Amino acid sequence: MEIKMIQLIRGFKDILQPEAGLWQHIEKEARKLFEIHGYQEIRLPILEKTELFARSIGETTDIVEKEMYTFTDRGGDTLTLRPEATASVVRAYIQHKLSGTEPVRKFYTIGPMFRRERPQKGRYRQFYQIDVEAFGIASPYIDAQMILMLATLMERLGVTGISAHINSLGCPDCRPRYRETLTAFIEARKEQLCEDCLRRKDKNPLRVLDCKSESCRKAMAEAPELLDELCAPCAEHFAVVRRELDRRSLAYKVDKRLVRGLDYYTRTAFELQTDMLGAQSSVAGGGRYDGLVKALGGPDIPAIGFAIGFDRLVEVIAQTRPPEEARPEVFFIPLGEKAMEKAFDFCMQLAEKKIAAEADYSGRSLKALMKRADRLAAPRVVILGETELQKGLATVKTMASGEQEDIPLENLVERLSLP
Repeated sequence: MEIKMIQLIRGFKDILQPEAGLWQHIEKEARKLFEIHGYQEIRLPILEKTELFARSIGETTDIVEKEMYTFTDRGGDTLTLRPEATASVVRAYIQHKLSGTEPVRKFYTIGPMFRRERPQKGRYRQFYQIDVEAFGIASPYIDAQMILMLATLMERLGVTGISAHINSLGCPDCRPRYRETLTAFIEARKEQLCEDCLRRKDKNPLRVLDCKSESCRKAMAEAPELLDELCAPCAEHFAVVRRELDRRSLAYKVDKRLVRGLDYYTRTAFELQTDMLGAQSSVAGGGRYDGLVKALGGPDIPAIGFAIGFDRLVEVIAQTRPPEEARPEVFFIPLGEKAMEKAFDFCMQLAEKKIAAEADYSGRSLKALMKRADRLAAPRVVILGETELQKGLATVKTMASGEQEDIPLENLVERLSLP
């Protein structure tokens, strides 16, 4: 009976080498940049109580209504695989009373999120995000810093074709007035709206502005603009953000349709977009959510954050920086059992000196192993045979030039440690 192979779940992805090396490069650059700006890593569970996301993201969002992986465990609790990271970071900030001694806290976290949506290019049901959050800072300077930090990261990663989009979503003082005006505008055009927008229009009319349906976009083309309804403090806040971006010569677009997809945003909202991914143009986005900490049972603490779509970012970077296979700096070809023992010792000694070395212990012929050395693209190959061992020598071949040199075994590690 033939054993059936188990396949990967649709919408999930194995991240193999050499692509995994590109992921590590991105993480390394992100960590360096964030930590220079005072952000510390936080590691969070992937399972949370469903109520956390329903209260924070919003019960009328597509994420909560359609996309979350939710189940009841044996204890009767309703649990959800996290669809985003901000709510979990806020929950940790509140639960561990991090505002008690020092309310200003800066965090970053990197890991998988889960949404059951239609798989497509650059979008998976298990996807990865780099998430950055700052608590306890009401000043618009932190808004500008986050946008500039994102732009700097993209520059360091060699991402081109990036444009910053910014908007202000107002606050609880000025947004209700705009909501009334917008609701009246939508009501007059409800015949042109899709089913999702008809459902959203009463509970969260701003989401109608964000709809990708062509009919909805046409219907909302002349919609009133929130920027015209901002209260004086919100207008001043947004003006400072723009001024600081201007002072540092960061090109941006004030995008009046940018409302973000989650209910908790207030004031500054922003995205970094690229023209290299077709319709899926956003690679990072975020904004201010000053009321979320209090809404989840914590103190009245302002906060702001952003998330980078890791999978999409990898796709963009791979277009200009193709992933490279990792290769050993030295490849040992041992011919015979005694040679294998010696090769193993040399590999371990070189590893202690932080030199990547590998050996082939298969016992195949010299010709076969030289072919493998070519495939691995190892710069130097060390041949250890019976004759070499008897003479106390190893043959070192430089693959680029084809030159060979016999080196005494007692000097081999030292010589291989040299550039």
